[in-house]
Amino acid sequence: MCLIVFAFKKHPKFPLILLANRDEFYERPTKSAHFWEDAPQVFAGRDLVFGGTWLGITKNGRFAALTNFRQPKGKTGTISRGNLVSDFLKGNETVSEYLKKVELNSENYSGFNLLAGIFTQNYSEFGYYSNRGEGLIKNLDAGIYGLSNSLLDTPWQKVKSAKSGLSKIISSDFDKESSFKLLQDRTLAKDEDLPDTGIGLEREKILSPIFIETPIYGTRCSSVVLFKDGNNLTLNERVFY
Repeated sequence: MCLIVFAFKKHPKFPLILLANRDEFYERPTKSAHFWEDAPQVFAGRDLVFGGTWLGITKNGRFAALTNFRQPKGKTGTISRGNLVSDFLKGNETVSEYLKKVELNSENYSGFNLLAGIFTQNYSEFGYYSNRGEGLIKNLDAGIYGLSNSLLDTPWQKVKSAKSGLSKIISSDFDKESSFKLLQDRTLAKDEDLPDTGIGLEREKILSPIFIETPIYGTRCSSVVLFKDGNNLTLNERVFY
């Protein structure tokens, strides 16, 4: 994933509303969201190169998602980051237990941001960890959050726009179609609002919209994850490439 925005405990009917776009090279083989044959409780897309995933849920209320940390000169890991999501979905640790385990092995991965949560009728736990920045595990409280290819709530223009759009969506009865419309926003950031991550102004501009389109790389799917009190997690996905 390259953009995730979510409202946690901010809507009266949905304790979790999460919107995400996955950006990737079009040629990378991928399978859209489905129940996995080797882990039937997992519902997620799948990277057919390394077998992991970028976002998924389970029948018993587990959720995880990640974004890559944009750092062209950063250390390259030896393990696929997609395993961070799939291992949590297939496991049984608490969020805190799992993120502590990831922290101990974080040097094995290229830069990442990881969200992990458990959402059931009587229990919820939601956490965040990145192996960049201060490298601290965060237990998330109620709020509206945004995440792209830097640390949580880094105010890139796409993150600010998506958070603002989500705030408007949840200010009244939740509308799933409005969520997918927000994820289709192709507005480019102004030059003065672009981050400097070491890839040059032109590429920063191309990657600045919520929805990215280039001849070889872009937003390949959009996802809306919901948790409604008394119900299971749901994942709705729309695939473009």
